[in-house]
Amino acid sequence: MAAAPSGLSTPVPGSGSPGAVAVWEWQDEFGKWRPYQGSVCSYIEQSFQASQQKGKRLGPGPANNSIPLGHADAMLAPYVIDIPSLMQFRQDTGTMRAVRRHLFPQDSAAGQGVIWEWQNDEGGWSPYEMNVCVFLEQAYASGHQHVDLGPVGYNYDVNLVSQVQTNKTTLYRRSIQRRLDTPYPVTAATGPLHTGMACSCQQCLLNSGTGPITTRYRHSINLPSSSAVPQVSSRTTAVSSSGLGFVPYNKPALSGSRSAPRLNTHGAWALPQPASTGGPSTGGPSTGQPASNGVSVPNLPVVMPKSSKVNQALAAASTEPELVVRKYLEELKDAPADEDCIICMEKLASPSGYSDAYECKIIRPETVGRLAKCQHTFHLLCVLAMYTNGNKDGSLQCPSCKAIYGEKTGTQPKGKMEVSTFPRSLPGHEDCGTIQIVYHISRGIQGPEHPNPGMPYTARGFPRYCYLPDNEKGKKVLELLKVAWKRRLIFTVGTSSTTGESNTVVWNEIHHKTEMDSNLSGHGYPDPNYLDNVLAELAAQGVTEDCLRP
Repeated sequence: MAAAPSGLSTPVPGSGSPGAVAVWEWQDEFGKWRPYQGSVCSYIEQSFQASQQKGKRLGPGPANNSIPLGHADAMLAPYVIDIPSLMQFRQDTGTMRAVRRHLFPQDSAAGQGVIWEWQNDEGGWSPYEMNVCVFLEQAYASGHQHVDLGPVGYNYDVNLVSQVQTNKTTLYRRSIQRRLDTPYPVTAATGPLHTGMACSCQQCLLNSGTGPITTRYRHSINLPSSSAVPQVSSRTTAVSSSGLGFVPYNKPALSGSRSAPRLNTHGAWALPQPASTGGPSTGGPSTGQPASNGVSVPNLPVVMPKSSKVNQALAAASTEPELVVRKYLEELKDAPADEDCIICMEKLASPSGYSDAYECKIIRPETVGRLAKCQHTFHLLCVLAMYTNGNKDGSLQCPSCKAIYGEKTGTQPKGKMEVSTFPRSLPGHEDCGTIQIVYHISRGIQGPEHPNPGMPYTARGFPRYCYLPDNEKGKKVLELLKVAWKRRLIFTVGTSSTTGESNTVVWNEIHHKTEMDSNLSGHGYPDPNYLDNVLAELAAQGVTEDCLRP
């Protein structure tokens, strides 16, 4: 077996790279990098170069340092890349994922548009990170039949003839495939070239960790060092509600500062696939609006589509939007003179940036209000715009600190949640039995709260079996999951981050353990931090112990 294809050279940091191609990637929850599609990378690179060369802030409207990925692919509408921090934000959930930019030779797999993929558990195809694609393509072009992926950080042997990947520890086999896609963009920028082997340049050394990646604001703000980041277990199953596609703007999401330290850290395929965007591991600004936990969140304008007459009618038919806004925000007589509304990025002393898109007889464009608990200030019309584009359930979520006002609900399709127990123990919890949760959801037609109302949605992989230890903390998690289920927060309709299928039922940011015998896949036990992590994720959705009190 060939340990590595011959002819590979170690990149020289700082060397010139004329005719190189730029590949932007995001890091998933298991620490692996996933490339954005070539067409999306072209847009990101073009925007990045414009920012670097002209020193101008990107995006329509008020100046900002962000790249809205929806301009490259409508499916990525919720995702924004913040250039200074190299972070991807998912605007509807606040999920953050780090991104990176690597240069590859123009004659490499990236420059030729060659993508190598492995078959995931749902039968779809997931791309290898680009340095692995380059590595495999070099072996393929050199006529090698077998390749050891150890040099690029994977514990796999690959048979290029039968196109099978084998885990060297478990001997589990998966199919792989080679296909052609859009070549990645050529750039004249200088920097180290990545040729497929494990690279020793500073960026790769900084980004070689495999720690937790997916976080929300409450987990990942203000990061002077990795030790400052509360660790979200990398062993929990990936449950982003949509690693890559458009999902409804259920709640107001992003806010933040206009300056942030450069973090060459983590980051998505067809994306966010992303961070999510976005959205995602660590990274954060040095300045910004104070969050409820005493840290700062980055300020980016929230991008929302103009409300249609249908959405406005639906909002009026549920809870009167103006009444919801008035319920939670106290109107201010005098707007702060030098403070921005972090929704529209206009000065609070100026009219709302959404005054041309939303008409309201009782809320004037210049009216400013402050949320009661967290004291963050916005144009009332901006908050109204966010509510109208959301789930319209009578609740609000502060776009700055994520504090929830009222009872947050989601867009989970109809289904059934079953619970049972049995005496067998989970690894790491040998002192108790096991709680089994079974979720049943069938395919159906999307409602007005979903991405494509009236269109069918699929429900792959159901029933889904999940496991908790039958101890005091496990029982508490179970009761909170029951609350989350009733509030339609466990699943949503979106795009699968593993198969790329759109209009399908996907997990919604609350991690579940779907295996009980081992944790080789990262979806099982033992995992000593899982229960604490899922309690934090439930709290981020507004599901806390207070919900269990009579």
